[in-house]
Amino acid sequence: MAEDSSRAFVKDVKRIVIKVGTAVVTRNDGRLALGRLGALCEQIKELNSQGFEIILVSSGAVGIGRQRLRYRKLVNSSFADLQKPQVELDGKACAAVGQNSLMALYDSLFNELDISSAQLLVTDSDFRDRDFRKQLNDTVKSLLSLKVIPIFNENDAVSTRKAPYEDSSGIFWDNDSLAALLALELKADLLVLLSDVEGLYSGPPSDPKSKLIHTYVKEKHQGEITFGDKSRMGRGGMTAKVKAAVNAAYAGIPVVITSGCTAENILRVLQGQRIGTLFHRDAHLWEPTKEVGAREMAVAARDSSRRLQALSSQERKKILLDIADALEANENLITVENEADVAAAQQAGYEKSLISRLALKPGKVSSLAKSIRVLANMEDPIGRILKKTQLADGLILEKTSSPLGVLLIVFESRPDALVQIASLAIRSGNGLLLKGGKEAKRSNAILHKVITEAIPDTVGGKVIGLVTSRDEIPDLLKLDDVIDLVIPRGSNKLVSQIKSSTKIPVLGHADGICHVFVDKSANMDMAKRIVLDAKIDYPAACNAMETLLVHKDLMQNGTLNELIVDLRMQGVNLYGGPRASAFLNIPQAHSFHHEYNSMECTVEIVDDMATAIDHIHQHGSAHTDCIITEDMETAEIFLHQVDSAAVFHNASTRFCDGARFGLGAEVGISTSRIHARGPVGVEGLLTTRWILKGSGQVVDGDKGVIYTHKDIPV
Repeated sequence: MAEDSSRAFVKDVKRIVIKVGTAVVTRNDGRLALGRLGALCEQIKELNSQGFEIILVSSGAVGIGRQRLRYRKLVNSSFADLQKPQVELDGKACAAVGQNSLMALYDSLFNELDISSAQLLVTDSDFRDRDFRKQLNDTVKSLLSLKVIPIFNENDAVSTRKAPYEDSSGIFWDNDSLAALLALELKADLLVLLSDVEGLYSGPPSDPKSKLIHTYVKEKHQGEITFGDKSRMGRGGMTAKVKAAVNAAYAGIPVVITSGCTAENILRVLQGQRIGTLFHRDAHLWEPTKEVGAREMAVAARDSSRRLQALSSQERKKILLDIADALEANENLITVENEADVAAAQQAGYEKSLISRLALKPGKVSSLAKSIRVLANMEDPIGRILKKTQLADGLILEKTSSPLGVLLIVFESRPDALVQIASLAIRSGNGLLLKGGKEAKRSNAILHKVITEAIPDTVGGKVIGLVTSRDEIPDLLKLDDVIDLVIPRGSNKLVSQIKSSTKIPVLGHADGICHVFVDKSANMDMAKRIVLDAKIDYPAACNAMETLLVHKDLMQNGTLNELIVDLRMQGVNLYGGPRASAFLNIPQAHSFHHEYNSMECTVEIVDDMATAIDHIHQHGSAHTDCIITEDMETAEIFLHQVDSAAVFHNASTRFCDGARFGLGAEVGISTSRIHARGPVGVEGLLTTRWILKGSGQVVDGDKGVIYTHKDIPV
């Protein structure tokens, strides 16, 4: 599973232990960090009101006490006293003074928020007493039922530890390990360790080369991490936090180390955001300990595809049916991950058209499963005899359909595209590498997991590889010896970049600038239905109408105005070409070659059908174009002269779709002129092979046989 999906555990969290480090409680000069503590208490207030049970473990008493005692000693010292060597203050006295000040502050802050708090001081030896542990549980349970925040700290003032700040023996040895112990003892669902850095880094956080580790995998990271200095004020530091986190995580309690200095980090953790470093006993299942390179992934897809091709038609069909069942069985989990992607995209301020393509609306997973079953029940496309020829007596040549090999699909926004492409690849016997947009990362990860787990071991899940890093794309585009076809689905910029960066053939379309031309002889009731459907049925789709062309005669009889009124009533913003903007008093379009992907549209008035065709050829993208007319001769000319992948008469451009064409699904729509054009289904992912069956014939300078070249019915 992708790393972000590991954050799904927060759904079941109710009881949380939060440990606040000394570096969070205090500033660099040792004084209390009032702003940070206030923000922390406000987060706890918010969680408390949402029904979470919060247990706080707070460091900082010794540091605060030392700062206060030093100040008092300075105020009460004579000049002579200051000349004498200064003796280090007693740590236990610092703890006693500082604890009083620390709790007074927590009490004051929580009171301002209408919350009660309680102090619980413990020592290592307390936990050796079974009765104490039972009483501790009862007390905390009672406090939490009253919505009181228990605040724990080690009672350093009376601790019997020989070296309170260094001794690492015993049941716990600092507040990090105390927090882990309490999380286990009080059966918490989550432990959050707050530090002054964002989480665990691969090296000292101050080193620019250090990288934040989002999920700690013991097998991978244990020997790789270089720790920085210990805490500037407390006794621990990151080493202590990691040790405590590993112990708690492997005992069954998830742990997140994150910054207590960043606003609302605790709330963000509980929203499932990728904050800090997660420790979890299942982490090794979420993140592979070995990175798979681009070539290795491509070769694995090729090898698996050959095993897929070797299966019988019924076995390949069963794989697709199993995938359809798996998608429906995991619909709730898929929905949760997709909703998280949509929420993140909204928070990031993405355009509405992208968010619309990103969302898997209710019923979409079932619809995808249904399409896969339709595809499974279609005739097996592999190994079909397309042509059969007798070259000579006893020498038979067959032209057969064959998989292309390995496909690389780069797509943006739409996670449903992953399902369609994967099912088409399996039906056509191809290996597949998928790279989706970062905005759909969680959706793509869970869909890939569900699909590949439904593929039997005889083929292997590596037949479909999910590329998770943008950095891998340049490496993949160099693999023209392994990858056979690249299909980009996205913006003009994406397609252009890929075409200029690879020797591998590229199949796809850069823009979906679709036109509807309303001729002077059009049935206007029909025209209104088609124009509205083409624009508003799904404005974000590549087959939605972007330009409406209207015959000039419709200006005079009021028909053009009726079309404009209908579009405006549906909320479509209109822009005009030079003639339309002047006649209709609407803003002028900055370009005719523009794909809105939204409730916007360009309108222009043309003299006749020939002018409309010229406009389409000059400004269109050769995707889908339509004429609405009752004049059959005009319709035929339009259908044969418009050089687009799909040309329609009296039908909405929205019909240009693989599923609607009966292809089962589509890998994309191609406007290029290589082997596939328009919606690309299974057949677009096939090439041909020649199979020759003889009985010992040889060429022998073309004297060995008598050629007949006779076609044989297939």
